[in-house]
Amino acid sequence: MAASSRLFSLKFSPRDAPFSSSRINTNYKTKKSICLSMSASADKSLHKSEKDLLHQSKVEALLDSVKWDEKGLAVAIAQNIDTGAVLMQGFANREALATTISSRKATFYSRSRSSLWTKGETSTNFINVHDIFLDCDRDSIIYLGKPDGPTCHTGSETCYFLSVFDLLNDPQAAQNRSLFTTLYFLESTITQRQAEVEATENGKPSWTKRLLSDLKLLCSKIREEANELCQTLEDNEERSRTASEMADVLYHALVLLRVRDVKLEEVVEVLRKRFSQSGIEEKKNRKSSNQG
Repeated sequence: MAASSRLFSLKFSPRDAPFSSSRINTNYKTKKSICLSMSASADKSLHKSEKDLLHQSKVEALLDSVKWDEKGLAVAIAQNIDTGAVLMQGFANREALATTISSRKATFYSRSRSSLWTKGETSTNFINVHDIFLDCDRDSIIYLGKPDGPTCHTGSETCYFLSVFDLLNDPQAAQNRSLFTTLYFLESTITQRQAEVEATENGKPSWTKRLLSDLKLLCSKIREEANELCQTLEDNEERSRTASEMADVLYHALVLLRVRDVKLEEVVEVLRKRFSQSGIEEKKNRKSSNQG
């Protein structure tokens, strides 16, 4: 009896019971949490699938709207998003355009090989597409992007470097030169002047060469021109005066960039990356990064 009493007087802990209420509640909560997580994941996956299908239907509708020629092709032009330079021209079919949309790499259709090809797949000089434009008739395409390197197989930045007027004026003297818009042509001219200074050639003296050789003069001129630009606003001068002073500021600033070995394209790229950011926030981030 004593042994029996001792046996029945032992305290029983709920933790030792495999089917205790607390353990059942814990298991229930765990399973419920897992089910909710799986349900949320399934809903998210379903939502993504529906979103993908909607996007794909929009892409198909857009592809249908392009006026492909009788061979199913359209002219496709690649353009540098920062310099505006026309990089190359090829052809695209429905699949090439769809591939470019999804991969963001400029993709064309090779008529000689009858297959798709992505610019850079051999050279690694891809053209990273930021946007795509159709013309008013929807029968030609522009890939607006940033190239990873020279676009032309010759090593040139662009495939367009032969000036028709140069060839007409003097076919023998015509040289390969890049296709530049106004500011980039000015930058190219300043670069040529710097090469002449470094080569100590006895060429025609120029203001640009003098600025390149005298950094104090250069900085003083930038400050002077910037002040004169502000004066056109403060004194309410003619619009033409403002344009003229701004041209002076740009010119002298480009000379400074040349001295610092900074390309105008780098500056434009910085501006482009700020488009989606508040100017106030950008300045705050710049200050914090400088302090760090």
